[in-house]
Amino acid sequence: MIPRWVVALTLTIAVGCSHPKLGPGDLYNSQVITEDEIVASRGSNAYDVIHKLRSNFLTNRGETSLNRNQSNPYPTVYVDDQEFGSISTLSSIPAAQITMIQLYRVSEANAKYGSHNLSGVIAITTRH
Repeated sequence: MIPRWVVALTLTIAVGCSHPKLGPGDLYNSQVITEDEIVASRGSNAYDVIHKLRSNFLTNRGETSLNRNQSNPYPTVYVDDQEFGSISTLSSIPAAQITMIQLYRVSEANAKYGSHNLSGVIAITTRH
């Protein structure tokens, strides 16, 4: 028989490690930043929000070409499914206008946005 303290400790750890904003039946997706998370982050622009919540979105993905001048090791930014620019353009997008931010890995980005996105895509959905 398992001691009660072992069961209590296991439940405490499970609850403590779960995502704090999820309701019953919700799944956590590490590739998506929701509107609630954006508001709670208190970031002023998209770059601040991503840097605070999912800094891994901003990491170098490695060289994408043998010619370093043509290589783009960072994800391309899309706003409302339109190419917006490089990762440096994130600071020009106000956080108050964003409803969702999603990172698409290379294979997902190629399927959705075309094969020229060799480092993935950061897709931002705004209020229209």
